[in-house]
Amino acid sequence: MSVHPGRDGTQLAAQWARVRGRLQNEVGEVEYRTWLRQMSFGGLDGDEVTVRLPTRFLRDWVRSHYGDRLSALWQAENRQVRRVDIRVGEPAPEADEAEPAPAPAAVTPAAAAPQADGVAGVTATERGTEAALDQRFTFESFVVGKPNEFAYACARRVAAQPASTGFNPLFLYGGVGLGKTHLMHAVAWELTSAGEARGGRKATVAYMSAERFMYRFIAAIRSQATMEFKEQLRSVDVLMIDDLQFLINKDATQEEFFHTFNALVDAGKQIVVSADKSPSDLSGLEERVRTRLGCGMVADLHATTYELRISILEAKAARAGVGVPPKVIEFLAHKITSNVRELEGALNRLIAHAHLFGRAITLESTQEVLHDILKAHDRRVTIEEIQKKVAEHWNIRLTDMSSARRARAVARPRQVAMYLAKQLTSRSLPEIGRKFGNRDHTTVMHAVQRVADLMAVDAGFAEDVELLRRMLES
Repeated sequence: MSVHPGRDGTQLAAQWARVRGRLQNEVGEVEYRTWLRQMSFGGLDGDEVTVRLPTRFLRDWVRSHYGDRLSALWQAENRQVRRVDIRVGEPAPEADEAEPAPAPAAVTPAAAAPQADGVAGVTATERGTEAALDQRFTFESFVVGKPNEFAYACARRVAAQPASTGFNPLFLYGGVGLGKTHLMHAVAWELTSAGEARGGRKATVAYMSAERFMYRFIAAIRSQATMEFKEQLRSVDVLMIDDLQFLINKDATQEEFFHTFNALVDAGKQIVVSADKSPSDLSGLEERVRTRLGCGMVADLHATTYELRISILEAKAARAGVGVPPKVIEFLAHKITSNVRELEGALNRLIAHAHLFGRAITLESTQEVLHDILKAHDRRVTIEEIQKKVAEHWNIRLTDMSSARRARAVARPRQVAMYLAKQLTSRSLPEIGRKFGNRDHTTVMHAVQRVADLMAVDAGFAEDVELLRRMLES
């Protein structure tokens, strides 16, 4: 099976480049480079496209996580394609392995952007061996809120004045997907694109994961090139190590990191490190390493708030130039609370689905497209949660749910909460009534019927109730 020669082969190569480009835009540069960059086009045989990956592990991962998406993208490109076979194998000799052609999207992929000398590597010739910087991860694209404003301010300070007193090293920590890597990339972009740096030249920045640092160190030992390894890292202006927790219990690598750390700080060079915990909580790191990491500025990124998630979604939708209804943004901000990466990934999927199928983004399509993500966040709803969510939505006190007040501004939300309790829980009408100030079951029946009647004649009210239901349902 191989790429067809001549004109057909050229067309297939162009289609494959667009498929890769669109997938790259959807999943983001970091995820693409981690899992998808090594894909190669094996050819078209009848209605089946073959995609090759070099290892069984990558094949299984891509097949389970991206198989359906690859099929959909191929079918959108070529009506002849009915299925995609993902297998282990070397790239076909005839296949065009050029970088994927950029597809219309919100943000230009990092692969298309030129990098300044020293970015993400020790020297210009070393760039390809280190983690590439993502062009999307700049200070301008970072949405600031209460949970991350201190870390953002510290990163800004380091980018403006590297190696300044009290900020060397800069240690960023927080859970997965809260923005640590984004801020590190932003610092690197700022330092390398700011023009003249210290000494009348551009700053050289070495950015890599802790895992990459370890592998390079091991490779240097095996090839008897440890001195060259040391000289390369210690010649940079800024060393950035992501996910330092990977070095836990790696004693030899920790020792090399410690000596590199000391050499750079003593030479007035900047260190930026990230991890999932603060230095004092990283058990498994040597005490001398923890002490050194904690001697500069330690800044944490807290879990996102509802307001910050709203701002992030609005900013991303604006950059994409796509109109996303406020109700959809509110729904996503309520349902996906684990981390920003998953939140942005969900919005990317919605936007891609809308582009590919020419459909508007609605609450209904959101639930359909993101059913797997939403299912993972499903949980059993309680009447107390319903009361709290409805009270927040209509800006009334939680105690009003069980009070005797009959004012419409209170009675209507209370009726909605009763309606949702009937829809979303298995509680009986008398049990629901008891949760609302020991009201009779007939009162609950009346509330349920009243809300249903109003939803039939008032589209705005129906949309509010539907939004609440979708945010709460399991």
